[in-house]
Amino acid sequence: MRPAATRPAGRLPRPTTAPARLPPGGLPGLDPAWSRLVAVPETPLDGSLALPGAASGPAADRTWHVLDTGPLLAARGLTPVGTLLCVHGNPTWSYLWRGLATAGLGAGGTRTGAWRVVAVDQLEMGYSERTGTHRTLRRRVRDLADLTDALGLGGPVVTVGHDWGGVVSLGWAVDHPDALAGVVLLDTAVHQPADRPIPLPLRAALGVLGPSTVATPAFLETTLALAHPPLPDDVKDAYRAPYRTAGRRSGIGAFVADIPVGPGHPSASELDRIADGVRDLDVPALLLWGPRDPVFDETHLGDLCGRLPRAQVHRFEGAGHLLPEDADTAGAVMTWLADRHDDVPAAAPAPPRGADARTPAGGRAPMWHHLDELADDDSTALVEMAPATGGGVRTVTWRLLARRVRELACGLHAAGVRRGDRVSLLVPPGADLTATLYACLRIGAVVVVADAGLGARGLTRAVRGAQPAVVVGERRGLAAARALRWPGRRVSTTTLPPATAAALGVELSLPDVVDLGAGTGLPPAPAPDDLAAVLFTSGSTGPAKGVVYTHAQLAAMRDALAAQYGLGVGTGIVAGFAPFALLGPALGCCSVTPDMDVTAPRTLTARAVAAAADAAAVGVDGTTVVFLSPAAVANVVATSGELTADDERALARVRLLLSAGAPVAERLLAAVGDLVPRAVPHTPYGMTEGLLLTDVTLEEIRAAGPGGAAGGACVGRPAAGVTVRISALDADGRATGPLTAAPDVTGEVVVAAPHVKDHYDRLWLTDRDSRRGTPDGDGATRPGATRPAGAEDLVPGARWHRTGDVGRLDADGRLWIEGRLAHVLVTADGPVTPVGPERRAESVPGVRRAGVVGVGPRGTQQVVVVVETQVGARRPALAAPALTAAVRTAVGRDVAAVLVVPDLPTDVRHNSKIDRARLAAWADRVLAGGRMGRP
Repeated sequence: MRPAATRPAGRLPRPTTAPARLPPGGLPGLDPAWSRLVAVPETPLDGSLALPGAASGPAADRTWHVLDTGPLLAARGLTPVGTLLCVHGNPTWSYLWRGLATAGLGAGGTRTGAWRVVAVDQLEMGYSERTGTHRTLRRRVRDLADLTDALGLGGPVVTVGHDWGGVVSLGWAVDHPDALAGVVLLDTAVHQPADRPIPLPLRAALGVLGPSTVATPAFLETTLALAHPPLPDDVKDAYRAPYRTAGRRSGIGAFVADIPVGPGHPSASELDRIADGVRDLDVPALLLWGPRDPVFDETHLGDLCGRLPRAQVHRFEGAGHLLPEDADTAGAVMTWLADRHDDVPAAAPAPPRGADARTPAGGRAPMWHHLDELADDDSTALVEMAPATGGGVRTVTWRLLARRVRELACGLHAAGVRRGDRVSLLVPPGADLTATLYACLRIGAVVVVADAGLGARGLTRAVRGAQPAVVVGERRGLAAARALRWPGRRVSTTTLPPATAAALGVELSLPDVVDLGAGTGLPPAPAPDDLAAVLFTSGSTGPAKGVVYTHAQLAAMRDALAAQYGLGVGTGIVAGFAPFALLGPALGCCSVTPDMDVTAPRTLTARAVAAAADAAAVGVDGTTVVFLSPAAVANVVATSGELTADDERALARVRLLLSAGAPVAERLLAAVGDLVPRAVPHTPYGMTEGLLLTDVTLEEIRAAGPGGAAGGACVGRPAAGVTVRISALDADGRATGPLTAAPDVTGEVVVAAPHVKDHYDRLWLTDRDSRRGTPDGDGATRPGATRPAGAEDLVPGARWHRTGDVGRLDADGRLWIEGRLAHVLVTADGPVTPVGPERRAESVPGVRRAGVVGVGPRGTQQVVVVVETQVGARRPALAAPALTAAVRTAVGRDVAAVLVVPDLPTDVRHNSKIDRARLAAWADRVLAGGRMGRP
């Protein structure tokens, strides 16, 4: 945090009166010692308008109510680092900031240092004076300056604002650059797009509810009802306390009336002045957001991000308009302040993205390199088996693909798509998706890819959060985008009838885009450190997260795969796992998409794989590779009895088999390996945040054995350029240990590689936690800090990432995965990781799959095993005594219960990872006497 002090931050108010008359008995979470009334001389300001019937006269002192922790800090002998100037919106009051006041005081014993919190009640609001005048935005900004002058408030000051208080606080920030040290904003806006109506709740308040905002508490009650989860009754009463009568609610109505509804509104010019001034603020900024806010949406957040491009952003999924009530925003603010403490040297600013468009980081070729090299090659680049165009096979040559990518790149640029613009691709894997994706990469647009397997709700959350400027889709995807009100201009993959295009809001088709680009040239290529893609996770451990990659990181991912498996020109790929279909052209490989529903891997059959392998081998002199997800592997094995002699000959040409996305059981990998007798079966370990981290073959899995007492899934040794470390679990099952490569230490798996993600999209806290305790993480550059182990001998450009998986390294350097950190059981005997017990339960004859979960309070959890049997159960039930005894013996530890289910719940993308959180909730309910329904 840069120094900006002009007066002592701890100076106390000079004009004070008695504390405000808060309700007898106090308010929950609010210390009455913070409350004070301050007499503030009002600076005359032309344009203050009297309310009807109000007397006008000379300016006078105004009585403000503030919550001020300065006196308590002084009494404790603490000098604050600075002041948090907190401004509420409508219809709340300073009570909104009680959590931040508590956090600021509590920080006195931490490296953050104590922060004085001054939370104001704006005039006409809370316990401040009702002046009888209509206070425009300009007047309110001046009012806040009058107050800080009266308090003698110098720098460093960090403004904190919510709702309309965000605008007022920004006005103060723009006018006080010498004292300003930072800006924090929560669900607010400084700009309303001209082509979008004012949000419905505000239109209602301006219209039908307008008179009732004062006469009744309707507007206040509506706002309080926006909390997620609902507010406790005593907290609701605290918000109501200053607004019990119509006279006390005058400011609520006045605030609503001050919303600029057009350029002629009295506050419109001041809002424009503040909005323009925000762009010039040269201080750290933090944007905290509740995506369920019906007033301020992702468009408003995107506008603020554009005005404050260096801001840290965190979206609290599930939270809404009353964000300080819905989420721990106080903790987030204090964490952010700690990262920017005065005694920390400011980090060197990152070079501007796009500074050099022609020097690949680490000498890596761009992702479209092979398209340029093979632009005159008539060999096969892509094959679609039974494409959506009507069945059969579609073949695309390198020449055609390269030309199509160039045409689309020129056309998208001609249509106004620029470097950094986000383009959401709602197109099934195939030629259209591949060409559009590489066209976007070539012009520097950021591709947004979210799996249709997330479902309508998950896709909506992902796309809205990513805020694409353009959505490219087929008719079905565009219909969903229209119905679910996803942002972005619409481009269809094919030419639609005019009426259909109008109904879907489609501006252009891809053929139109090609026509637009005719005769135009390509823009300069993006730089290696430009953002290239936002790829969404599967959502198997919570809401799907947007994983952001730069061009250099995508190129590093391609190079890691090429080096590990010898992929390149002359290799044919059967892409039964969607990510590899998109990487084929970057690798120079001929890619074949088999006949399957890519959103449901279990739809892939053995015959479809054989047909795709046969197509991949045509005209290819090198290796034929098959990539499958674990769920696809299971169905391929299950349908292998349908293979013909020709199918078996096609599969015999496969030289490499990979199954990625989740650990694969040895017996399943062996079974599919039998179908490709000349192939070496591999199961790489990785994730959306780093596609290839370790690799292991079937032979190596067999050589490793069951893994001793801890068990788990052996996923092999690190791939080239990857560093793996472990952060040990403590007694509470948290990964708190320093990074280590010591063998047989169970903890969170932490990795570093050049192809690890750049960051999570608009999830600053999540991203920060993903680097906690690493050389890239918090505290790594702090004076006197101990540098974590593992910083040595990294490949240039490597980034660190905490995977959220738990596991250990063995004495031979192999990594064993033991489950997810979130799924660790904490029993009276200590932490228990689930994969080892699950594998041992699956060794029991008749058990097909097992899930191990804990029930009861953390620290005394009981182990419960839930199994699928080879002969499927018709309904959930307690296991038979013989099966229960066999499972308990195999697991080798106390097991409270064994339950049998027809199917274990799995994640939405891979259809193979057990949803242990859902299974645990079900088991807990059933064992507590609840209904024995399906989990």
